[in-house]
Amino acid sequence: MKQKKIPAANIVIFGGKGDLAWRKLIPAFYHLYMGGYLPREFSIYGVHYEKMTEKAYQAHLFNGVNTFSRSGKVTKQQWLKFARHLYFFEGDFTTEDTYRRLSDILNQNDKNWGSRAVRLFYYSVAPRFIEPISLLLSRHTLAQDIHADRIVIEKPFGSDLKTAKALNQLLTRHFKEKQIYRIDHYLGKETVQNLMAFRFANIVFESIWNNNYIEHIQITVAEHIGIGGRGNYYEQAGALRDMIQNHLFQLLCIIAMEPPVSLDAEDIRNKKADVLKALRPLTKTDTGKNIIRGQYGEGIVSGKKQLAYRKEKNVHPKSTTETFAALKLFIDNWRWKNVPFYLRTGKCLAKTTSLVVIQFKQVPHNLFGEKIISDPRPNQLIISIQPEMEMTLLFHAKEPGVQLHIKPVEMDFTYKESYASPVPEAYETLLLDVLEGDATLFMRADQVEEAWKVVAPVMEAWKKETSPRFPNYKPGSWGPKAAETLIKQQGCGWTLLPGDSMVKNKMRKK
Repeated sequence: MKQKKIPAANIVIFGGKGDLAWRKLIPAFYHLYMGGYLPREFSIYGVHYEKMTEKAYQAHLFNGVNTFSRSGKVTKQQWLKFARHLYFFEGDFTTEDTYRRLSDILNQNDKNWGSRAVRLFYYSVAPRFIEPISLLLSRHTLAQDIHADRIVIEKPFGSDLKTAKALNQLLTRHFKEKQIYRIDHYLGKETVQNLMAFRFANIVFESIWNNNYIEHIQITVAEHIGIGGRGNYYEQAGALRDMIQNHLFQLLCIIAMEPPVSLDAEDIRNKKADVLKALRPLTKTDTGKNIIRGQYGEGIVSGKKQLAYRKEKNVHPKSTTETFAALKLFIDNWRWKNVPFYLRTGKCLAKTTSLVVIQFKQVPHNLFGEKIISDPRPNQLIISIQPEMEMTLLFHAKEPGVQLHIKPVEMDFTYKESYASPVPEAYETLLLDVLEGDATLFMRADQVEEAWKVVAPVMEAWKKETSPRFPNYKPGSWGPKAAETLIKQQGCGWTLLPGDSMVKNKMRKK
């Protein structure tokens, strides 16, 4: 991790007793503290409306760190050092008194520490609380220093283009854009960050990272589990809003962006925004042809019965919400002209995995016949983000022996084998970036709006198609058959890691 000097920090988590704080935020701050990344003077305040003693709150958080920490169980001695900085703050997000008391505490900390501390306000709350929190933070001048005060909000960043614009207008009414950190935890993953280093620090790859050598690109983010009791949320979201519009589009931006002029956050975010602006607009004719949606039915997953989506709690029995989405997209610029990008995501699929596949073109002239090279698949670069962080380059080599026989082989890079130091969790990286004022890995307002513009025609078309043939895939499969048909246009199938016989990419003979 990089590190800049942070003078002191006041960290306020609205929703400080919630699931996100318990599972992700506090464990991340704990590891930053143990790694020496937090300043000497800092305080973390968990804002919650119910009464609770400080001791009970700290015990609750201790349980969370013990359960979800990447280092396993923590000792009482280690915890007590960190817990000295944890405070429970009882308060209603919507009342003036909460912010008056909070202002008094933060101002007193600044006096005690002898400097104006960085202020981080984390919105770990339902979207309906964003407006009152922002209004009252602004009214009580809690976040008026544009250089030292930051707010962090989680997705969803609106539910369509109209609501995204309204949210951005609301936030910029009270804060400057440079103070707003729209967090996407996928961008904090080590492999995702390594994509930029991989591309721009290695001429061997960047020189062929274009339509002269690349046939197509696949991005897969698959989940083995269902919606997990989140029916109320998922009915309003679906796979397109929940995953494609943010996680997968952000991966797409990093893969496809032009080299920035510097590592300055704005230079990098400008290049990402350019990718979204260059995406070929989707039309009504793309729906059903280049855009596939699906919904899982009833089945068996890992030996256990899986309910159909329509039978999940808080889901309408005739729901048309998609739990799977696949898209074929094009980027209309010089680098990517006519290179298709295939994106897919879904619930209740065969396994949990996130990866990017760069499929290169075939050699212009094949010197070897079928007897010599029986598997003439093109070169592939497979970048795995989860569950394992690794990169695999598939190429061809002569098999040992007196006869000439060529077969595909793999060159692997894995984090576990290459580095002894533990890999930080995504939230550790992102929270430290916020404290240091580095917005590189966070979405800017124009990026959010451009992403919504791309999917708007799809959402509109699906809204009019009121009777899709759902369910159309079984739990534990790889989604609807139409998703396989979509990519067969390229003469291949969806690719995962080469060792998985279920999903090996089998080239169709031409």
